[in-house]
Amino acid sequence: MADKRIRLKERDAIIQSLKSGVTPKIGIQHIQVGRVNELKALYQDIERIAEGGSGFRLIIGEYGSGKTFFLSVVRSIALEKKLVTINADLSPDRRIHASGGQARNLYSELMRNLSTRNKPDGNALTSVVERFITEARKDAEKSREDVSDVIHKKLSALSELVGGYDFAKVIECYWLGHEEDNESLKVAAIRWLRAEYSTKTDAKRDLGVRTIISDASFYDALKLMSLFVRQAGYAGLLVNLDELVNLYKLSSTQARTSNYEQVLRILNDCLQGSAEHLGFLLGGTPEFLLDPRKGLYSYEALQSRLAENSFAKNAGVIDYSSPALHLASLTPEELYILLMNLRHVYAGGDKEQYLIPDEALKAFLQHCSRTIGDAYFRTPRNTIKSFLDMLAVLDQNPSLKWSDLIAELVIEEEQPSDIELTEDDSESDELISFKL
Repeated sequence: MADKRIRLKERDAIIQSLKSGVTPKIGIQHIQVGRVNELKALYQDIERIAEGGSGFRLIIGEYGSGKTFFLSVVRSIALEKKLVTINADLSPDRRIHASGGQARNLYSELMRNLSTRNKPDGNALTSVVERFITEARKDAEKSREDVSDVIHKKLSALSELVGGYDFAKVIECYWLGHEEDNESLKVAAIRWLRAEYSTKTDAKRDLGVRTIISDASFYDALKLMSLFVRQAGYAGLLVNLDELVNLYKLSSTQARTSNYEQVLRILNDCLQGSAEHLGFLLGGTPEFLLDPRKGLYSYEALQSRLAENSFAKNAGVIDYSSPALHLASLTPEELYILLMNLRHVYAGGDKEQYLIPDEALKAFLQHCSRTIGDAYFRTPRNTIKSFLDMLAVLDQNPSLKWSDLIAELVIEEEQPSDIELTEDDSESDELISFKL
């Protein structure tokens, strides 16, 4: 275990997030364990994207199995490899294909969460546009050309794609606003890039363009953005979409089919090499993928592309090159290391401040194993929450003994009763509570 102290801000963010059952936005390197083969496979995807290729992965796991955490780890790796990342959760008002503004809402959320290595917490769209202009200035100085001419050349590749002409024109408007110190023009350009214009009339009045990013242009706009970030000097674009179970829960068969068709279009582009410097990570539950009535497998073209490798299945191994990557359960050893990491984080990185010894970790895991078997390996979220609850009680009540708490620990297994719930709102696979 590293002796380096953990900053109070990081420590509190990690503890508060995990106790609430959500993934911390910072400090994930302090608690990441296991899933080495899955991370190795995704690392290769990221390298392929940076080199001009594309990637598509479905990250499949049960509620509480660590999908969101895994996606966050991959996202942090992508940022280190100089990719731009965008991420969002799907919801009833945010989906991939729609006609009532839901796809535009999803695009807006993605742009708000746009991150770079220097701005990993989102809201980096403006800085990416500024960097594009800076790169154009540098190229203009080298070639002794006018900056506007260089910008035109850089954006010419965009003009060949659907919606590319207006996209390029909006970037030019930002450049004009930058040169003329016109803040309102710059703000209007960023609004357009974030899909915050709801009518073409307003966009034409403010920017002189005839189109806006709408439901119909969701995916085309992402392809344009992947080219643009390359022109700004980044390695590519990684799109991270979680909670795809919300597509599975759509009551309208036509709406589900339309969204699955969009998933198929993205998958085909990425696997056939039509997309460049662009990758997609989609997080969902096994039902979302495997259900033959409402899941992705209900769409025949997707089922054939996402079907499990029969040779790997028969041999009892995992094909890590498959588009659908099923997260393996944590091993008992990995979960033990995870609890050690959590204890270390709770103590702020100071071994002298550990609230419990190593034997308490073993006793905690043994009790979990005896009570609910291997379920707590498949869905570690609840085990983590319970462990942190125990540390909080010991921290606030120094007179209590850890052995007494674990002896009175009661763990009751409870499966999610309603498939219509989202992961964040769902009941846990197991309800773990302490009786003190």
